[in-house]
Amino acid sequence: MIRYLYADQLQEFPILARTMFEDRADQFETRLGWDVTVDDAGQERDAYDDLNLLYVIWQKADGTHGGSMRFLPTTGQTMVKDHFLELTDGVAFQSPLIWECTRFCLARGTDPGTAAALMLAGGEIMQGFGVKHFVGLFDARMVRIYNRIGAAPEVIGTHGAGRQAISVGLWGFSEAAQKHVSRVAGVPLQASRGWFMAAFGQNA
Repeated sequence: MIRYLYADQLQEFPILARTMFEDRADQFETRLGWDVTVDDAGQERDAYDDLNLLYVIWQKADGTHGGSMRFLPTTGQTMVKDHFLELTDGVAFQSPLIWECTRFCLARGTDPGTAAALMLAGGEIMQGFGVKHFVGLFDARMVRIYNRIGAAPEVIGTHGAGRQAISVGLWGFSEAAQKHVSRVAGVPLQASRGWFMAAFGQNA
């Protein structure tokens, strides 16, 4: 199932939170070789995790992390704006209608359809919070995943080539794409909306 949790709510789900940060270390440091900070507990975090951002997490049946990503409005600090302006020709995305999505992580051996379920949850955020676009960083391996899901972004800029390429992309929303992603995820739209409403109710 999908959980929507703000940073200050993670303490209510200690196993889910711990395994998310451990899986991030495994993906970004061990598998991808990124220069990230991993603490003595084997968990990957950065300065943006200290902000009260929103995590979208696929929780497996045993309560552990299967995949996740995080969101924050571009009206404040963002990774793209703070560190990757060269990929956007110096243009800083800054609008209440644009949120940043980063740290897309999939645990080893996660449930089939996890990546698509996360993207489907992104669509729920767009609808529920009136967000028009997501901007985010992604690495070369994600291109194949996004294409398979049917949720490929508009590429704004890229640094590097081949497997080492890092890009900034912009995602929009359409009902046709939402239905396609729902089929790929194996998650009915009603269930997806139910998870969102369970987290936010009528307040979104």
